[in-house]
Amino acid sequence: MANKENDVQDEGVVVVMTDDQGNEYYYEEEMIIPVGEEKYALLVGIHNEEDDHDHCGCGCGCEDDEDVIIAKIVIGEDGEEEYVEPTDEEFEAVQKAYDALVEESEQE
Repeated sequence: MANKENDVQDEGVVVVMTDDQGNEYYYEEEMIIPVGEEKYALLVGIHNEEDDHDHCGCGCGCEDDEDVIIAKIVIGEDGEEEYVEPTDEEFEAVQKAYDALVEESEQE
């Protein structure tokens, strides 16, 4: 799960994701993708260029890959937006909606 923060520097939305070990990872909300009644966020990893370790810490060599994830936006019990992992079916629907948005913007 993740928390949403407003980054005052550039008015972007910063999302803090926490893994099972308590490590925090920072993402910027690149865009919101609506699918039916649901909303999903395209999140791009924010990395400190001084870091000399893998982005995900897994040792998989992904340090050269862009860190992008899709998260479903839900309203938590406290009334605040939360970001959760989508199901496989939701992820596929978001991919189709994103492709349609990209195709539409290329035609303009």
